[in-house]
Amino acid sequence: MLTCTRLLDDADTVLRSEDQGPWPRTTAFLLRKALETCMSDFWLRTQPGVERCGMRTQVLCLTEYADAASARRAAGAWAALSAACHYHGYELNPTAGDLRILHNEVRTLAEDLSSVSR
Repeated sequence: MLTCTRLLDDADTVLRSEDQGPWPRTTAFLLRKALETCMSDFWLRTQPGVERCGMRTQVLCLTEYADAASARRAAGAWAALSAACHYHGYELNPTAGDLRILHNEVRTLAEDLSSVSR
């Protein structure tokens, strides 16, 4: 079973490699899956059933069940990772610096959401 921590560690490993190949998009996909997993874990613990909603809905609901900083962090990371995961013919891949910032954002969000009790 994939956990948020495992996905974040895998994303970190791919991000550190920075060799040839699709590492930017691979990192972005791993980070987005980590974000989805930590949000799902949060909803299962606090409001079961919300985890079955779309991510946009989950992010919007987060403003009511977590602190404002976590809600903003989730919305920003989700938007940036969604953009990074889609191929656009004339856009560059996300940089290692961009992905490192997103990695830190998702890790902070996971830590913050794991400390929220029901």
